[in-house]
Amino acid sequence: MTSPHTETAAVVAEPAAAPDTRDGAPVDAFRARLRAFLSAEHPGRSPKGDRGARTRWQQDWAATLFDHGFAGPSWPREYGGCDLGLDEQIVYYQELARARVPGHPGNGPSIAGPTILTFGTPAQRERFLQPMLRADEVWAQGFSEPEAGSDLPALRTTARLDGDAYVVNGQKVWSSNADVADWLFALVRTGTQQSRSAGITYLLIDLTTSGITVRPIRDLSGGSHFCEIFFDDVRVPVDNRIGEQDGGWGVARASLGHERATRALSQAALFRRAWDELVTLLQDRGALADETARDRVAAFEIRVRIMQLTAQRTIDQIRRTGEPGAASSTSRLYQSLLEQGLYELAMELLGPDAVLLDADSGAVQGGRWVRNYLRSRAATIGTGTAEIQRNTIAERVLGLPQIFTPTR
Repeated sequence: MTSPHTETAAVVAEPAAAPDTRDGAPVDAFRARLRAFLSAEHPGRSPKGDRGARTRWQQDWAATLFDHGFAGPSWPREYGGCDLGLDEQIVYYQELARARVPGHPGNGPSIAGPTILTFGTPAQRERFLQPMLRADEVWAQGFSEPEAGSDLPALRTTARLDGDAYVVNGQKVWSSNADVADWLFALVRTGTQQSRSAGITYLLIDLTTSGITVRPIRDLSGGSHFCEIFFDDVRVPVDNRIGEQDGGWGVARASLGHERATRALSQAALFRRAWDELVTLLQDRGALADETARDRVAAFEIRVRIMQLTAQRTIDQIRRTGEPGAASSTSRLYQSLLEQGLYELAMELLGPDAVLLDADSGAVQGGRWVRNYLRSRAATIGTGTAEIQRNTIAERVLGLPQIFTPTR
């Protein structure tokens, strides 16, 4: 799959100089500069219906950010990033949320990019990072399987070494946007099934390779945001392995930590915007005339502010230690529960019209809130279930034993 705005995916334009905010330049000056850019270059409203058109719209916007030096807020400048400090990163996500611009297509910059930066070879960084950040190549994740979701070390997709390539066979599922992606970062089994996490390898897989079949999965909201992927004797060059053979589990844990850290700030800003819009809508509809409703709204306002503080804590941990740490699971768990709580409250306070979809007469804001409510059911499942996050918090943050045997 070739992007419409580049001649070859491996060759990209040099980004414009990123704004320098680390040497005493005021945060307010950066905010003004970014806001002016977003106003001048805003991509307009999303195309309706056609997923391919929406993806191209997202790609074009990612390329605009890159070419003007506003891509990758935490990425090094040599790969097209802004290399912003913590305060500027917070401003960055706030302003992008306020401007209602599209997110990056796929999840390469939030997961695969930091992983390649940390564990990749110089050749891999040179080959993959700039096309990924500019969205000349769109990435999807291949971790979960039908029998290995929460228990990821049980994965069964195999990779057999054959000369200078791995031969991959198996199935992945719940891969977001894999049907519009060019590349997949995946976990495969190179050890025995009994080796569990000690026999897992991290591969980068070209989705145009012979033997790969991608099938979209229709969800509760009527969309097809997830896919299942089948591998039938797919050859993947050894040069596309990240880290050592059988060392992929440690790489994957770092990948998920970076995703939660990156998402923490962006999600905090997006939920702040969504919450503010919901409160305004409730006021306009007279739904806050009831004292109980106002109390519930006030309580949720506190939760939204806590999410912002939790996100700042996670990023500060990365700034001090270089890694998000196990506490990133706290942020991930909190965000997933907040997402569900926000749309549950919206459905309750907006009244019966809130359950109508856009095809129905009288739907509130085109059915926006009910669609998001349906999608939010997956919030406590994706990128590690709520139960897994609680186990991680218990064991790695609180120091509780893995197995508790009550005494008599």
